[in-house]
Amino acid sequence: MKKVMLLAIACIAGFSCYAQSFMHGAGVVVFVDKAEGSDAGVIGGLTYSPRFNFVEKDEMSVSVGIPLSVGLSGSYSAHYGDYERESNTLNFMFNAPLIVNLNLGCGATKHSHRRFGFFAGGGFAYHYGSRSEGIVFYDDYKSKKQSSTTGPTGNAGVRFGVGRGHHNIEVKLAYMKGLNDDKPNIFSAGTLFNF
Repeated sequence: MKKVMLLAIACIAGFSCYAQSFMHGAGVVVFVDKAEGSDAGVIGGLTYSPRFNFVEKDEMSVSVGIPLSVGLSGSYSAHYGDYERESNTLNFMFNAPLIVNLNLGCGATKHSHRRFGFFAGGGFAYHYGSRSEGIVFYDDYKSKKQSSTTGPTGNAGVRFGVGRGHHNIEVKLAYMKGLNDDKPNIFSAGTLFNF
């Protein structure tokens, strides 16, 4: 009987430690992409960050998330008069990492009462980007290069509680090392509102 009671107590304690919940946020992000043999490209975008806490305890959680980001930058102009001139520097970016984070304090769980918290973690990411190369023909024509890469990634940041409940503002930095031929270094900084 003692063994059954101890097993029941261990299971109840285990369920409270391994509670699961879904959390998400949205915001803005800036990416800097620097590949070998090309200029650094800067692109701004929007991000949506869903995460699933698979371990929760007090003011701490371990989560797995996919903070998806899309961005667009550049310009397009055309002039048709005495001579035709067209300029297109539009660049597109998509970033999808799979990240496991350790979350402490504010924003770690829906039940956290702290007003400040932080997180750090790592994982693996996919990044697609198009950018204008610095090759100039005639006036201002630049060639376009499109590339996608995968590689290890890491992120860290802080969270500040706002309003009542578990809502918070998150500020984060991330780095990804691409593994394709031009081995790009991809840096990002973003801020999100977590619901």
